[in-house]
Amino acid sequence: MKPLHTRLQLYLDGSDAYIFVPFDNPNQALTIYRSSGEIVLNNNAITIPPSARRSNHAVYGIPDYIVLLTGREIRGNINGHDIYRATDFDILPLNPNISVTHPSHPVEGHLLSLLRSHFQSGLFWVSYDWDITRRFQTQWSSREEHLNKALFEVCDDRFFWNKFLQARFIEHHNESRQDLSNFILPLLYGTFDMRLIALHGRRMQLALISRRSRFRAGTRYLRRGIDEFLFVDSGEKSSLSDDEFPIRMSYVQVRGSVNTLRYVPDLQVMELEGTNNAMHRHLNELVSIYGDQVLVNLVNHTGHEKPVKEAYERHVLEVAHPQVHYEYFDFHNECRKMRWDRISLLTDRVQKQLEAQGYYESRGDETPVSLQNGTVRTNCMDNLDRTGVVQAALAKRVLNLQLVSLGILPEGSTIDNYEEFSLQFREMWADHADLIAHAYAGSGALKSDYTRTNKRTRKGLLEDGIKSTVRYLKNNYFDGPRQDAFDLVLGNWIPRKNPSYSSWLISDPRPLLTRSMPIVASFSLFMICAGLTLPRSSDYALVYYFAFYIRMNGLDYVSWPKLLPPNDPPAGVDVLYYKGPGFQETRHGRGFSAESLPLGPARKAVRKKGLGSHTIVDEKKRG
Repeated sequence: MKPLHTRLQLYLDGSDAYIFVPFDNPNQALTIYRSSGEIVLNNNAITIPPSARRSNHAVYGIPDYIVLLTGREIRGNINGHDIYRATDFDILPLNPNISVTHPSHPVEGHLLSLLRSHFQSGLFWVSYDWDITRRFQTQWSSREEHLNKALFEVCDDRFFWNKFLQARFIEHHNESRQDLSNFILPLLYGTFDMRLIALHGRRMQLALISRRSRFRAGTRYLRRGIDEFLFVDSGEKSSLSDDEFPIRMSYVQVRGSVNTLRYVPDLQVMELEGTNNAMHRHLNELVSIYGDQVLVNLVNHTGHEKPVKEAYERHVLEVAHPQVHYEYFDFHNECRKMRWDRISLLTDRVQKQLEAQGYYESRGDETPVSLQNGTVRTNCMDNLDRTGVVQAALAKRVLNLQLVSLGILPEGSTIDNYEEFSLQFREMWADHADLIAHAYAGSGALKSDYTRTNKRTRKGLLEDGIKSTVRYLKNNYFDGPRQDAFDLVLGNWIPRKNPSYSSWLISDPRPLLTRSMPIVASFSLFMICAGLTLPRSSDYALVYYFAFYIRMNGLDYVSWPKLLPPNDPPAGVDVLYYKGPGFQETRHGRGFSAESLPLGPARKAVRKKGLGSHTIVDEKKRG
């Protein structure tokens, strides 16, 4: 695999060009002309123009010709390859008449703020000489085919997070005779953790990597379910290597969404005509990549989750894929009264499948001793808390098998018998769960006290209540801009050249009365508090009128994304006002006047022109 430049020096040639010079090859330079956007690679010795000013920041990668990776910190080393966390980014404008700090148009300023917030809050990882997007087994099986290819050409397309931002470089690399592969740096969105552990005199590296798919990516309530192509999908890999001998082991798991679930914001199961086909394609993809699948479903069999369970099981039965095994485990019912040790019931039931699927093991550069020929795909409602606990339990079960096979643990023993080793393993998975939950739902993971301590505690229950409250507030009232940032960075929505055409992004189409209610209600609460603390009394009934109005217009107060709003139907289906077959929860979250929600721009156009439905392919083409 071709190496990447690990560090670049940036020169600013006034308003004419940006010049990037690699530290490891000062005779080479990449020039981007701001007025035309032209990209020129010079492989001969060049003279930096006297007018060029040297930047104070070293550049460690160019996710796009205007987005620079300017900060990184090393977090581990796998097989001699350093793994970095991307910590700081900078944005450079191409247009010489545009200022990033003082944009000329409010829409442009809004989009820049979305871009900054996404890179500042995300978990991004890079490696310059190792493909962090692919598992050990895939890298070994394609080692000869990818020997002389660039990193961006061999990385897993699902986890190439900044592929849209790199599109200009990739297109220039493919269509011109200039080799830009040294400058194209793939970013991984996910988590990475590595611990050095010793057991019975054997030193080991224990690593956990999670990879978040760029397809249908977004926030908790706004990207549930399935589209025309595949589920929300992120893979976790825990790997074990032995320092004394060149032994590498890895085990891969997958988490994914329930196929028919939507957020409106009440729970909704949509029975669409193409669901079975989409699910069949998704399962076929998993089987083609990983092998046989065990689908572990953790949703409740009673209450508001029951329709989700029934719909999921019905579709699995109708698809009837020969290489897919379904396993249901009612997590909350089985582990009630804090009997979380009963998770072993599930791991015992899938023990045979785990042994049959196996794990990857190689020794040096020789042919692998064993390969993993299947994965467990786990889901709950949001693929966060229950999923994280179960995946940690499955990873521990496989890790025990690996250590026994190496002769480090005696037959029948587990890492729970060794407190230091068990503590490192539990903390690794608990940290991983917190990071994923923060990225997806805005708070730490629920039930993490069990992952950290192997015990469920009342303190953990109290913390879960606080986290659930934080999630409710963030997911309902603050996730719209976060989802917009995902859609902007991933290229799901492409801005127009003239920002005036997108002025609706910074406007609020709701009636003045609706917009003013939260302010008036807050003022009323303030007056009540003043009445409780000051000599004069206050009329408590005032706040109830405002609260009732907000209750009646529930959907109007949800923070919806503006770039691709859910009421802008992607496949002829209006998610918010879906009236087809399936299941809908009570309308308490939608208020009593749900039809008052303002239409998205695309939906307005559809109604205005009298058009029918459009396909998901049309949506992709439109950005």
